[in-house]
Amino acid sequence: MVDIDPNGTGLPGIEQLRVIVGAVMTVGLILSVLALIISAIVWGFGANSSNPHLASRGKTGVLASCGAAIVCGASVTLINFFWNVGQAV
Repeated sequence: MVDIDPNGTGLPGIEQLRVIVGAVMTVGLILSVLALIISAIVWGFGANSSNPHLASRGKTGVLASCGAAIVCGASVTLINFFWNVGQAV
């Protein structure tokens, strides 16, 4: 029987890599908020100017930016969940 677990201290630089990944997650969340604001503005312009194509693009952007924020926020939980599923196989 082989029993191997992730080793958080096995290689130098692991802690710095965690800091970098956390910073990238923060940048992703900030960009999601920016995309949400821009998409909402586009949606509003499209709705007020009777331009259904522009309004549709704005709605799609709002949904995409919310989806990106969900993925950024839940990424650690998703990876841990699938890690546990893989360990149960």
